Amino acid sequence: MNWFWILLLFLTASLSNQQSAYSSEYITGSGCSVSNVGYLKELAKEYERLTGVKVLVRGGGTMVGIEEVSKGKVDFATSCRIKAADDPEDIEFIQVAWDALAFIVHKSNPISNISIDDVRAIYEAKITNWKQLNGKDSPIKVIVSKPSKGLSGVWTSTKEMVLKGKEPVETKNTVSLASTGLVEQMVEKTPEGFAASGISSARKQNVKILKVNGVYPDKKNIINNKYPLRRPLFLVVPRNAKPETKKFVEFVLSKKGQQFISSQGVVSLLNVK
Repeated sequence: MNWFWILLLFLTASLSNQQSAYSSEYITGSGCSVSNVGYLKELAKEYERLTGVKVLVRGGGTMVGIEEVSKGKVDFATSCRIKAADDPEDIEFIQVAWDALAFIVHKSNPISNISIDDVRAIYEAKITNWKQLNGKDSPIKVIVSKPSKGLSGVWTSTKEMVLKGKEPVETKNTVSLASTGLVEQMVEKTPEGFAASGISSARKQNVKILKVNGVYPDKKNIINNKYPLRRPLFLVVPRNAKPETKKFVEFVLSKKGQQFISSQGVVSLLNVK
């Protein structure tokens, strides 16, 4: 074998080893559907473009993410609620953006505005038909994100910001689903449906987003705090997070990362002074 072929084999083997090492670098995340759809999927692609490190993400809901990161099944999670007293102690919540609680209905629903008092009355089963809100004569199907255990991010926000800590009244027209992603999908195909969601993901779905007290939850109104239901979005990491996870969090919090989040239509930390 001459020197040309020996050199060629050496270079091929070296390149193969480099590609193998490169492709083995990845981190995984799960959790809040609002965050996943709102900014995380695109942010993961941008991080890979800049660093070569893959970020494999999926939704499932805040509670799923918290449980999986605590058990070491994923490297990080996303949450759209603050840390609760019964959450595992060995995880940290790091705010990375802002969202707003939004109320969604089917595109065919003629209602375009709702008051917080009327939202509360729907969950208390005092308003049960759309005709009570000058809509069609049709029962309101209340669709909620309520996992079998733990606290959903959207549902926690709804209880704290609208229901004053109380549980809703469940009726034959209440439907509970495991995550906000599933809730949004059901509202898309349910003409009489009503649900709470996060604006970061709801704006990307085929639903109608209601004004609240006459104010639409667009980016400008959230930044200026004119829309009344602003809430934080978090990354959740183990206290002993691996170096690559820490680097990803540092990127998300960096000026470049925050600017990218803002470019996706989500309110970044830089947007809110």
